[in-house]
Amino acid sequence: MTSTLQASSAPGSLPQRPLNVAVLGATGAVGQELLALLAERQFPVAELVLLASPRSAGQTLEWNGRQLTIQPVSAEAFDGIDLVLASAGGSVSRQWAPVAAAAGAVVIDNSSAFRLDPTVPLVVPEVNPEAAFAHHGIIANPNCTTILMTLALAPLAARRPLRRIVVSTYQSASGAGARAMDELRELSRTVLDGGEPQSEVLPHSLAFNLFLHNSPLQESGYCEEELKMLHETRKIMGLPELRVSATCVRVPVLRAHSEALNIEFTEPFPVDEARALLAVAPGVELIEDFGANRFPMPTDVTGRDPVAVGRIRQDLSEPNALELWLCGDQIRKGAALNAIQIAELLLDPARAASAAAAGSAAPIGASA
Repeated sequence: MTSTLQASSAPGSLPQRPLNVAVLGATGAVGQELLALLAERQFPVAELVLLASPRSAGQTLEWNGRQLTIQPVSAEAFDGIDLVLASAGGSVSRQWAPVAAAAGAVVIDNSSAFRLDPTVPLVVPEVNPEAAFAHHGIIANPNCTTILMTLALAPLAARRPLRRIVVSTYQSASGAGARAMDELRELSRTVLDGGEPQSEVLPHSLAFNLFLHNSPLQESGYCEEELKMLHETRKIMGLPELRVSATCVRVPVLRAHSEALNIEFTEPFPVDEARALLAVAPGVELIEDFGANRFPMPTDVTGRDPVAVGRIRQDLSEPNALELWLCGDQIRKGAALNAIQIAELLLDPARAASAAAAGSAAPIGASA
């Protein structure tokens, strides 16, 4: 999808100077990744404020060679803040994001609190960058599985209209946070030592096991996670009638989610054409060797930015459909990186739009 952004002075953009940034939920897995990416991508930070729950207040974290003290979240904490990167859960975001926005900050929220609010943009910078500039102080970061899926869908949908998506996800422990990752490590050792794993963080042990996603089941029989993929994909891609059916599964992988997609179009889509589009799509990496039966794995993308796509093939049961497989780091592109990229877009929309059009993943704050 081609951006129409032209100038860095676009309405809704961030000030063209080093920013006062607050990270809400700084001690969590995504919060830690946000801090790492701010440094790694040389985001222009003037002052960095770390916010968390009262039980974490007073602790210190090192960032970019500085020791920073974690503060409890309060209305006063947002005074003078330009940008809030929030990843502290829906209830916290519902309470504090409007307060921060009212204080003059732009809030990029990683929870589900505002994703389906029609007044709040839901943004994947490689897919719908223009939407970010229609914000009223709050921008929603999509669900991890939705971000990964739309990166693969967007370049194909720009060529031929989509009709229907059937997706099965294989979601790592990281999607449930740092404690779930720690529990998977611990319970795997328990099983290997001959013990009986007892889960406290997740409803069932993930050690040498998998289970259907544990988000609340709805009357339709789909769980909340599966319906997020339906509604968020429709909103991001501007396709309110798009048919999406998802089955979400938690698997014993530490971080990086995987997805199997069946994509139906309104007409046949040659495999070679789809492969060529995905090979140059922004944020996508093609990993595909049919001769060696080698396709994307979670280990290919752990700690890395791209979403790896492969095993692109014709659906033998439907001439208008393609099948593909993808893997992406849930903490990185599925959460923290996407939020940072939204902020980079607001900081320099002209350069960000140019980079997206050229398929470049160069960070906005990095040296040329």
